[in-house]
Amino acid sequence: MARRSWGFTLVEVLVALAVLGITLAAAAKLVMGSTDTLITYRTRTLASWVASNLVNQHLAMRVFPETGSTQGQVQQGGEAFIYRMNVSPTPNYSFRRIELLVSVPSDPEHALAQQVFYAARVD
Repeated sequence: MARRSWGFTLVEVLVALAVLGITLAAAAKLVMGSTDTLITYRTRTLASWVASNLVNQHLAMRVFPETGSTQGQVQQGGEAFIYRMNVSPTPNYSFRRIELLVSVPSDPEHALAQQVFYAARVD
């Protein structure tokens, strides 16, 4: 009488565990990549808000800026950002072109947000 066995062999179990391990490793890598993307998106959004706030603050003061560059540091959403504001003349002496670059202190040469706007002399 032949005996029928039910269940899995050791080889089948090991193959199934290997497949499961590879699948879980790929899923973990995908989740980590998504987390990095989310953090980058959040930082860029905050930098964009910093740029918008600085533009609106400058326009609200109604000060006609002198040409040149200024820089500073601000906080937004619990993170530190640095900005560079480059003011240059235009063909019309009553206007100034202002370029605003916002970056993080750890990488000041890489701008996360950039805005260009114009200020007018109001007499």
